[in-house]
Amino acid sequence: MLSNYIDLEKGILENYTENVIRRASDMLNFYQDNEALEKMIKNGNPTIYEVYAVTHEGGGELSYAITILHPGKVGNEYFMTKGHYHEKRDRGELYIGLKGNGLLLMQKGEEIRWIEMERGKIVYVPPYFAHRSINTGNGNFVFLAIYPGDAGHDYGSIAEKGFAKIVIEENGNYAVKDNPRWK
Repeated sequence: MLSNYIDLEKGILENYTENVIRRASDMLNFYQDNEALEKMIKNGNPTIYEVYAVTHEGGGELSYAITILHPGKVGNEYFMTKGHYHEKRDRGELYIGLKGNGLLLMQKGEEIRWIEMERGKIVYVPPYFAHRSINTGNGNFVFLAIYPGDAGHDYGSIAEKGFAKIVIEENGNYAVKDNPRWK
C-alpha cells in the first residue's frame, strides 16, 4: 500500500492490517492499584487504548500505527499503554501527536526521559529505549507511530519490571514519581 488516510476526528486509520484493543483486564499488574483495576474490570472492563496498524515485516520497510489512548485513571495513575522495547533494540521510532494531550515516557537503563505530547508535536524515540504513552488530558490522546517493520515489540520485559517512573494525578496536574515497585 502506497497511501492511506487517517480520520483525525475519530483517530482511525483506514485499511489497517492489525487491530489491538487493550481493556482494563489486559492491564493487570501494569498499574500500582490492582484493587482499583479489578473493580474497574468488574464494572464493565473499559477499553484503555486501541491500536490500528499497517505492518510490514521486511527489512527496510516502515510500519505505522494510530493509537487512541482513552482518558481515565486507575486509582490516581493515568491511563497508559503497556509500553515496550523493540525486539531489535537498535531500532528507533517516531511519534506524532494528532489529538489531545499526553506524555511519552522513555527509559534506557537508569536514564529516564518524558516529553509532553500534543497535536503537531513530533518526538523521536532513540534505539534501546523502552517507551510508553500516558494520557494526561480529559479527551482521547491520539498519536501516529512510525517504526521499522522488522523492529518487533517486546512487552514481556516491561510486564516483568515496569518503568522506574509512574505518572499520577496530583493536585489537578500530572506528576512523574518514582515507581515504588521498581526493582
